[in-house]
Amino acid sequence: MLQELGLDETDERVYRAMLEHPGDGVAALVARLGLSESALRACLDRLSALALVLPAKYQEVGFRAVSPEIAMEVLLSRQQAELAAHQQRVEASRAAAARLVAEYSAPRGRVEDGGSELLLGVGAIRDRLSDLAASVQHEIMTFAPGGAHTEEDLHASREPNAAMLRRGVAMRTVYLDSVRNHQPTLRHVDWLHQHGGQVRTAPVLPIRMIIADRRVAVLPVDPAEAAAGAVLQEGPGTVTALCALFENVWAAAAPLGAAQTRDARGLSPQHAETLRLLAQGLTDEAIAKRLGVSPRTARRIAAELLSSLGARSRFEAGVHAVQRGWLPGAP
Repeated sequence: MLQELGLDETDERVYRAMLEHPGDGVAALVARLGLSESALRACLDRLSALALVLPAKYQEVGFRAVSPEIAMEVLLSRQQAELAAHQQRVEASRAAAARLVAEYSAPRGRVEDGGSELLLGVGAIRDRLSDLAASVQHEIMTFAPGGAHTEEDLHASREPNAAMLRRGVAMRTVYLDSVRNHQPTLRHVDWLHQHGGQVRTAPVLPIRMIIADRRVAVLPVDPAEAAAGAVLQEGPGTVTALCALFENVWAAAAPLGAAQTRDARGLSPQHAETLRLLAQGLTDEAIAKRLGVSPRTARRIAAELLSSLGARSRFEAGVHAVQRGWLPGAP
């Protein structure tokens, strides 16, 4: 049961036996568990290294198992630290890969390979998107994660958007819920509505994406650094799958002009998504990126969730959330 938290089966047996029989010493535990003394002491060493067993100065056995609540908090904190370190290594690897690709890029910034085209650098991406905007005939579908866009970028997008809308191109865009408090974005969305565009928002988005005429999809090479490069994909199987992804997200997203409703738990979509991400062990910084908010805002949302659950720690919040049916319990 606790293998996912770093304990093997024998370590867990020893820890549980120490909780159930706190007066047992080494000899009693050896007899109770059927282990050799050397195997038991090796387990105690591992449990001690994990801070699940501590010296007990005033107990005859000389050691004690910490309470389950404290033990799980320690193990989860350790895993969160390891996850944060892993995320940093992944981001560093992505950045290094993008730099290597850019260093050996083709002169025009494009590399074509069958049904895909690699666009390297901001200039190549903008040029290709401009070509798509000029050639699209029926529909543009867009995921726009990353939080609020600058007023300059929003204004610069109006002319190509207006040209497409005048041609009768259907335009659907999904932003993050976080843009609901960003006035420049709200003004831009109002402009889109006036010209026939449709906009919805979702608490998180899977990736930055533009699909033209259900025939061509543009995706970032590195989701963490969209300006580094993009892939233009025309393979029918891939584009069909991406269209299905868009439709699923669009169906669940809320029109930006409509007030957001709370679910049966009393949670807004953003709070519900934060709870799910916290349960996955993501850090405040990682959650902030997914929601398109600042780390400070992510911490505030987490604190509000703890308060709603009457919890003093994130681990206790997870326990209470499972008990209330807000999260699926352990199998």
